[in-house]
Amino acid sequence: MPGSGDESLFPALIELAQAHGVATEFWDWQGRHTVVPRSTILAVLAAMDVDASTESAIARSLAEVRDRPWRQVLPDVTVLRQGTRSLVPVHVDHGSPVEVWVELELGGELPLTQEDRWVDPRVIDDREIGEASFALPPDLPLGWHQLRARFPEGETARPLVITPPRLDLPPVMQDGRAWGFMTQLYSVRSQYSWGLGDIADLAELASWSSRDHGADFVLVNPLHAAEPIAPMESSPYLPATRRFVNPIYLRVEDIREVAYMPSTDRALIEWQAEAMRGLNGDPGELDRDGVWEAKRAALETVFAQPRSRSRQASFEAFCDREGIGLLDYATWCALAERYGLPMSTWPAHALDARSRDVAQLREELAERVQFHMWLQWCLDEQLAATQRLALESGMGIGIVHDLAVGVHPDGADAWALADVLAGDVSVGAPPDAFNQQGQDWSQPPWRPDRLAQLGYAPYRDMLRTVLRHAGGLRVDHIIGLFRLWWIPREAGAAAGTYIRYDHEALIGILALEAYRTGAFVVGEDLGTVEPWARDYLRERGLLGTSILWFERDHEGRPLRPQAWRELCLATVTTHDLPPTAGYLSGEHIELRDRLGLLTRPVAEEIAVDEADRAAVLAQLRELGLLGEESSERERVEALHRFLTWTPAKLLGVALADAVGDRRTINQPGTDEEYPNWRLPLADGVGRPVLLEDVMASVRSASLARTVNGR
Repeated sequence: MPGSGDESLFPALIELAQAHGVATEFWDWQGRHTVVPRSTILAVLAAMDVDASTESAIARSLAEVRDRPWRQVLPDVTVLRQGTRSLVPVHVDHGSPVEVWVELELGGELPLTQEDRWVDPRVIDDREIGEASFALPPDLPLGWHQLRARFPEGETARPLVITPPRLDLPPVMQDGRAWGFMTQLYSVRSQYSWGLGDIADLAELASWSSRDHGADFVLVNPLHAAEPIAPMESSPYLPATRRFVNPIYLRVEDIREVAYMPSTDRALIEWQAEAMRGLNGDPGELDRDGVWEAKRAALETVFAQPRSRSRQASFEAFCDREGIGLLDYATWCALAERYGLPMSTWPAHALDARSRDVAQLREELAERVQFHMWLQWCLDEQLAATQRLALESGMGIGIVHDLAVGVHPDGADAWALADVLAGDVSVGAPPDAFNQQGQDWSQPPWRPDRLAQLGYAPYRDMLRTVLRHAGGLRVDHIIGLFRLWWIPREAGAAAGTYIRYDHEALIGILALEAYRTGAFVVGEDLGTVEPWARDYLRERGLLGTSILWFERDHEGRPLRPQAWRELCLATVTTHDLPPTAGYLSGEHIELRDRLGLLTRPVAEEIAVDEADRAAVLAQLRELGLLGEESSERERVEALHRFLTWTPAKLLGVALADAVGDRRTINQPGTDEEYPNWRLPLADGVGRPVLLEDVMASVRSASLARTVNGR
């Protein structure tokens, strides 16, 4: 094997990498062929517990991956599209009889027929193993079934998932298009907020935008749970867990037990609420830690109140339904309160979620564990009520939730799902036109092998929770379900490589869970994307994401409206760019230059950016959407009117554009250098704008009329 400083590759290592989905070469955003360094390949293989340290180790690892299917009677999991006829390989001692059948999710059994198909047996651990092929019929019902096999030595079962061939659009989008506001919920404060926008504010925004302006949805940032203690992570895209919700979004006064509290306890909550409401007019950065400290104290008071029998039964039923996942999350919260964070400061006996020591700690902290489970029940009730109100107000879709690409490396999922997540690597993005230094998102990725071995249960459970009260789901970086950029620890964002996932399984399960709730799916498919992946998403009925500034033809010119794709969420801007007013003035270039994020001279960046914006505005004038002389507001509205000329099924309007905000919500590539995810909704000069102001705003009403045709 080449020396340790040699980055060359050789056939056995390439074969081993490819067997585990590790790319050994790729083409970058500028079309340049890139060979992945050997050190990167070894690091990501090690993160999947694959030994490639020596030539003999590579040979052993290759033999192991080749033989693994033959060591199992049934595959780890079988995921098929409905209407597909497929063969299931079954491995038993050569010549032994085997019986295989499907146990259907809703009851009943279906025996499978063995096909007359010869496969040469193989010797595995001194046993001659044969392969029998059983046919799965194409008319199996959608759902999570079990493949079962009986053979002389016993019986075994593995998951069989039948997914929709295509996810149909909701009725409102089949016959036309739908539009709605997009917002960062925490930034949308009302006069009743506790210093941050909450679920009650979301309900009010949905109801108003539907009743007054014909909106069919509101798209919000991920509401995933963060740390239960200070400092709380600001980024909604770096959560502690993707399965459960951040209780900071609760409206305390809307919990039923508050109405029956003793006057002294109620007065305490009102005092805390009044202090927090004083923050709503503060133009400075949002104070998540202060808000959560006050809300937590109030919520603890409410939790201590007695519940009626029916309410207690409802809470217990919720806990039973969510099972070990909720119990793990609540236990992690209680442990974080006791030991603090990061988890590296915890005693060793608290680090293994499945250990007897943690079970004992759970008993010691039972009241705090119950408290955090109760918070999730309250959130579930408020989110359900919000979706009901949205639909009752006339929305055809309701609330569209957002699913982050990963989780915090020091959070609840990293603790409870440690065996499913890869260590010593993180998720990110390679260098591209948008961020020429690459991005490291610090999130541990799913291990594709462990996901399959667990029958995709953690992925399924996460999707079910996020989709439960959703009319739609936006999936951040959906291309990560095809391939994901893994970065070895401390290697730098550009020194990673792609890892392949079973997209047929991941997209299929996503479609199945969305189908079961009547939701549609929008995939954020920006960045470096293989063209076939977009074709695949379209084939499965998933929408893509099209941002006006980035839509160009093969010659780099702004795409004509009729050339836009139909299955997409079309928007002018995104949370990684300034609101439209700020983008029109080039504030994003000035900000990136100030933060040292540019890789070419600022004058060149400004020239390219101005030319790009000028080309878009010139197209608007050519189409008669904009006059030669125009105000900022007229340009913003013309850009949105352009979207209505495209065939896009879904139009998204940033709430920040409705009030003239100019400040970037998030600047990729920064941490504390910029107040990412910490700015409240404001007008063009930075004055706070409350939800009541939005609903009374002439500017927001005019922009709504622009996109809904009224």
